[in-house]
Amino acid sequence: MEVFPLLLVLSAWWSRTWDSANADSIIHIGAIFDESAKKDDEVFRTAVGDLNQNEEILQTEKITFSVTFVDGNNPFQAVQEACELMNQGILALVSSIGCTSAGSLQSLADAMHIPHLFIQRSTAGTPRSGCGLTRSNRNDDYTLSVRPPVYLNDVILRVVTEYAWQKFIIFYDSEYDIRGIQEFLDKVSQQGMDVALQKVENNINKMITTLFDTLRIEELNRYRDTLRRAILVMNPATAKSFITEVVETNLVAFDCHWIIINEEINDVDVQELVRRSIGRLTIIRQTFPVPQNISQRCFRGNHRISSTLCDPKDPFAQNMEISNLYIYDTVLLLANAFHKKLEDRKWHSMASLSCIRKNSKPWQGGRSMLETIKKGGVSGLTGELEFGDNGGNPNVHFEILGTNYGEELGRGVRKLGCWNPVTGLNGSLTDKKLENNMRGVVLRVVTVLEEPFVMVSENVLGKPKKYQGFSIDVLDALSNYLGFNYEIYVAPDHKYGSPQEDGTWNGLVGELVFKRADIGISALTITPDRENVVDFTTRYMDYSVGVLLRRAEKTVDMFACLAPFDLSLWACIAGTVLLVGLLVYLLNWLNPPRLQMGSMTSTTLYNSMWFVYGSFVQQGGEVPYTTLATRMMMGAWWLFALIVISSYTANLAAFLTITRIESSIQSLQDLSKQTDIPYGTVLDSAVYEHVRMKGMNPFERDSMYSQMWRMINRSNGSENNVLESQAGIQKVKYGNYAFVWDAAVLEYVAINDPDCSFYTIGNTVADRGYGIALQHGSPYRDVFSQRILELQQNGDMDILKHKWWPKNGQCDLYSSVDTKQKGGALDIKSFAGVFCILAAGIVLSCFIAMLETWWNKRKGSRVPSKEASSLQNETTTSERRNAWPLRPCLKLGTNTWRSQASGHGLHQSSQLGGPLDDP
Repeated sequence: MEVFPLLLVLSAWWSRTWDSANADSIIHIGAIFDESAKKDDEVFRTAVGDLNQNEEILQTEKITFSVTFVDGNNPFQAVQEACELMNQGILALVSSIGCTSAGSLQSLADAMHIPHLFIQRSTAGTPRSGCGLTRSNRNDDYTLSVRPPVYLNDVILRVVTEYAWQKFIIFYDSEYDIRGIQEFLDKVSQQGMDVALQKVENNINKMITTLFDTLRIEELNRYRDTLRRAILVMNPATAKSFITEVVETNLVAFDCHWIIINEEINDVDVQELVRRSIGRLTIIRQTFPVPQNISQRCFRGNHRISSTLCDPKDPFAQNMEISNLYIYDTVLLLANAFHKKLEDRKWHSMASLSCIRKNSKPWQGGRSMLETIKKGGVSGLTGELEFGDNGGNPNVHFEILGTNYGEELGRGVRKLGCWNPVTGLNGSLTDKKLENNMRGVVLRVVTVLEEPFVMVSENVLGKPKKYQGFSIDVLDALSNYLGFNYEIYVAPDHKYGSPQEDGTWNGLVGELVFKRADIGISALTITPDRENVVDFTTRYMDYSVGVLLRRAEKTVDMFACLAPFDLSLWACIAGTVLLVGLLVYLLNWLNPPRLQMGSMTSTTLYNSMWFVYGSFVQQGGEVPYTTLATRMMMGAWWLFALIVISSYTANLAAFLTITRIESSIQSLQDLSKQTDIPYGTVLDSAVYEHVRMKGMNPFERDSMYSQMWRMINRSNGSENNVLESQAGIQKVKYGNYAFVWDAAVLEYVAINDPDCSFYTIGNTVADRGYGIALQHGSPYRDVFSQRILELQQNGDMDILKHKWWPKNGQCDLYSSVDTKQKGGALDIKSFAGVFCILAAGIVLSCFIAMLETWWNKRKGSRVPSKEASSLQNETTTSERRNAWPLRPCLKLGTNTWRSQASGHGLHQSSQLGGPLDDP
């Protein structure tokens, strides 16, 4: 177990390099490099050599150094080697390693008071992640971070926000610590962006092959759509291989836009990345200021840099890493600090320190040397190198390069802007779309006939069909603005498209999937399943589900005049007439009234009934009843008749002018709750799938869809569904049926029906929309969407809508009855019952008259001749007795005569002198 540490010590001893020629120098620095960073060692040696040749900085003194290499993932080894360097006596420690060992070296430097200049290094050019070194406000923090903090989170967020991305994927290589962009992921999540992550394996070809083997067609198309916007956080070599693979396997199209961000991207990498990619490419890298004067590129103040490092044409300079540049500037900074100490004559000789013994003491001159280094600053290969109060280098600049959209390889790259933590973004990153000039482009358009979106306007034999409709108007608006032409044809199966059992698509969508058409337009709704296989523009009209029903027909009620009162009330009124007539007769029978002279009215039951009926219908008549009881009865009856007739008159006017026929179905909920009217939709359509998905979802809270699905799915959908929308409309018009379909289509049908026999109900919430479908990866999607948004913004889209859905149509869309009225006149239908009652009365009176005539003739033929002669004699005798005016009343009998005579104040004895006998 003790052999392995011993071998590490021996390895470090043999790898350490001494400058024997200057072993007696008072300036000695130590360096610890990652074992894979051989170029750091070369640049470090070059920097020391350049400074030893510059007599203006160190005068006669020379820098000696010791270099050791360690495993970057072994903190124990790094600390052990650092102790060895301190034991030799060093003024400062320079390290170029990863974050794993940096924390251990920081603790050691703080304990021994040795200035530690840390240069963070990433593995194989992979983007850096923050090391998270612990900083304290005390004076015992001796570690200075030469490389600026990691600003990748800030730069990516600013660029993505400028491009207005809402959905993208981040690819990162296996060496990158994904925790480095955690802050970025948190911020974009708060802003509602949809971000996916995927790790890129070392064997990229195997990774892509696995994708094609495991993903289905729709899943692969969905993955292609995700790749349209991507961020690559990986080293340049991996990025080149990855781009090459996805381009060759046709996973990306030339409307894609990728962002590659890495500090370690040089000019050669930029040209190679642009050459291998298609679409638009944005490259974000760290940049350093370069003197405009070519002759001054290798001079920094009074110091001359080796031409192998400062000449852009030198192969060594072209392949340098950023850590190499910071190492050179670090040595230059230390040399200037040593120069300052020599001038101030405040030199502290280096001492041999032992960090193994418990009672070891730190270097006494460490604090003074650290302050001199922090206060100093140099202009080197990385620009201005200086330190803030927190021990970090605040100077960093990012350059943003980019290309335009294009399919050709080897496109030119230009500078789009720059970013730094002080001023932020400087430049415009407008995500330019394809050029609006599409003149000369001929697009093949597939459609499905659906009123009013697409209709045939002209069909002349031997000539191409001409089409019209709302969708055609939108397509013409795009064509006029962009300059393209189009050829249109109808899908062979006249369907919008649905997935088949073998995974393929039919209908309009199938034409796009199989590349037989460039775009598809009709009453085509945007659904997740369709978006998996084709691209859609932004919606140009909202979509909602509606129901088409037939209006309730007006039934002709011949007895509408009886409608104000129901049958029970009419029965009560008729019974009341009979009852009051009977009571009047009884009251007069119990207390006979005195009749006026010449009155011919008799108090029979028939006359009482007729009088009560006449007063009820307000026809008046002679009032023969003078008793108080009868008058009280008639007063109450007249008041009753007044109230009843007034109420009847008022209600009759309302019933004759207002139709009170209402439908019980006024919403989708009402439709789902009833079973009297069957309903359905087009089989295998988007509406059918929408109801099926929600109806079969056990977590759907609204039971409306489950009830609708039970009705629609009767007999596996064959009972209530149709194959085409026109068949559903005809089924509504000529049968008891409700058709569930696109609300816009149904509204157009209801508005333009000549008989106004339809009305619609629907859902006011638009959960989807109509869009133009394009081939997956089509370059025209963004430019079409942009133009559609412009049409909506300037109001042109509303003008096109009002052309096909006018606000003031001839028919009311939402009334379940025909509301068209011709003024306020009443027709014959409203009074047919009155005429029927009159006709019935005339017929009945004629029949009674005939019956009376027949009866009188029959009765007259039965009178005997003796009786007739007696009557004749009586008539003769009565004519001779003209002196007695009451003689005709003698036939009433003795009692009757007495009662009548008593009314005149006459007596039999005084007038006649004796009793009168009947003739």
